[in-house]
Amino acid sequence: MSLNPHRTIAELKELRALTADENGALRVAWTDTWLKAREWFAEKLIGLPVTQHYDAAGNNWITLPGTSSDTLVIGSHLDSVPNGGWLDGSLGVLAGLEILRRISAEWEERPPITIQLVDWADEEGARFGRSLFGSSAFAGTSTIEADRGRQDRDGITLEAAMLRCGFDIQLIDKAVSGQENVKAYLELHIEQGPILERMELPLAVVKGTKGVERHHIVFHGQEAHSGSTPMNARHDALAAAAKLALEVYPIAQKHPDAVCTVGSLKTFPGIVTAIVGRCEMTLDQRDLEPKVLATMLAEAKEASHRFAAEFGCTVEWSKIWSIEPEPFDPTLMQFCAESIQEVTDSPVQLPSGPLHDAAEVSRAGIPTVMMFVQSLYGISHNKIEDTDETHLELAVQAMDRLASKTMNWIAEGCE
Repeated sequence: MSLNPHRTIAELKELRALTADENGALRVAWTDTWLKAREWFAEKLIGLPVTQHYDAAGNNWITLPGTSSDTLVIGSHLDSVPNGGWLDGSLGVLAGLEILRRISAEWEERPPITIQLVDWADEEGARFGRSLFGSSAFAGTSTIEADRGRQDRDGITLEAAMLRCGFDIQLIDKAVSGQENVKAYLELHIEQGPILERMELPLAVVKGTKGVERHHIVFHGQEAHSGSTPMNARHDALAAAAKLALEVYPIAQKHPDAVCTVGSLKTFPGIVTAIVGRCEMTLDQRDLEPKVLATMLAEAKEASHRFAAEFGCTVEWSKIWSIEPEPFDPTLMQFCAESIQEVTDSPVQLPSGPLHDAAEVSRAGIPTVMMFVQSLYGISHNKIEDTDETHLELAVQAMDRLASKTMNWIAEGCE
C-alpha cells in the first residue's frame, strides 16, 4: 500500500460532515461529539496490525509494534474549539494515520522500530480553559489540584466531565509512563497565521513554540463627574490604560517575531457620565527568545508606570500565567527541512505563536519537531479555516518523508 494523501483529505471531509454544522466544528473535548469523533477514528483502524489504548489522561494511543521497542510517535489532536475549523488538530492525526498505513504495508506489518500515533486529549482547553491537558500529563507537567475544580459555563467541573468519559483526574499523572522508549515526536499542523500565504510557500519547519508572559494590569484613578471635572484635573484610569494598549505595538515591533496583545479591557464605573476610576486590562506577550520576553515585559511595566503618572493614577500588575519558550530539536529540524525540499520549494523556518502538544513533549526531553502547512487567509479557530488541497497533499508527503528519515535515525541509534 503506497501513501495516499487523497484519502487523508477525504477522511478529513468525512470527519467534518460527522462532527460539524453550518457554524463549524463541534469536537470540544469531554463532549458527546468528541467521543463520536473518537469512535469514528477507531473504525479507521480496523484491519491494521495495531493495538489501541487510552492512557490515564485520556490520550488515545495506536501502536504498530516494531522489531525494536525504540519508538517514533506521530501525533496531534481531534478535539476542536466551538465553531472551529476542519483542519486544526485533525490534520495531524489523519496524516499520521496515513503514514502508519504506509509503514505497515512497506514493512509487512513489522517495521524496524515501533511506531505510535497519538490523539492527545483536550489540546484546545476550549471547555474548561486548561490547554494541552493530555500532553501535559504525558510530560509530567499536569496540575491536578488546580484543574479538578475548573468549571464550564454550566457549572460542570472538569473532574466530573472526565469521569463521565471514563477517566479519573486523580490518576492522570500515570500518563508519564507513555514516555518509555520514545525517541522522537513529529507533529503536522496548519500554520493558523498569514505568513506562509504572504510568502507564497506551502510548508515550513517550526523552530519551536514561543514563550508566553500573560498579566493582569489595573490602573487606579479617581471617579468623577464627566461634566464638572476639568480636563487638567482628572485622574483618568482609562486614558493611562489606552496609552499602554497602543505602546505595546512599538514594544513588539522592535523584535521580528514578537507579539503583544491587549485582549481585554474593563472600565469602572463604566457609565457615560463618569470618568473611569479603575481600568483593568490583560496583556499577552510572546516570543521564542527568553531575553526578548523579559525585555518586552520590563518595557511594558515601565511604560505603564509612566502613563499612570502622566494621568495622576497608580498601576498594579499581577501574573496570570507564563510558560518558557520551547525550541525544537536541531537534527529533526534538518530532517524536516530536507523533507520539505524534496516535495516543494525551499523550506523556511517559523516560530509558532500558538501553543501545541509538541511543546509539552519537547519539555519532557524527547526530540521533537513540527511542520506547518499554509493557512488560507491566515485564519484558524473559525469555520472559514482552510488550506489549499494541493498543499495538504504536499504536507502529507513531506511528513511521510520526515517519518522515514526519523525512523532511520532512531534505528541507527539517533546518531
